[in-house]
Amino acid sequence: MTTADAQLAAFRRSIDNIDAALIHILAERFRITQAVGEYKAEHDLPPADPAREERQITRLRALATESGLDPEFSEKFLRFVIDEVIHHHERIRDAD
Repeated sequence: MTTADAQLAAFRRSIDNIDAALIHILAERFRITQAVGEYKAEHDLPPADPAREERQITRLRALATESGLDPEFSEKFLRFVIDEVIHHHERIRDAD
């Protein structure tokens, strides 16, 4: 294995570890939002909270910028997650 191949393999191991951490973090996030959805259904609250969503997007776009991450990408990613959470909350509500 050349030095370049070894370096590429090391980069890829790091990426694989980060990807695994992202999956674990997303799983934990969805466990918590599942509890939020159940709480909302029990208390007859709407599945979506547009004002909070906008605050979160604004906050995380700023965090992305500070971190050197494209804020447009971060917003698209967050919007995808939020939309999935809302869908889960609607399913929980409709199951009652």
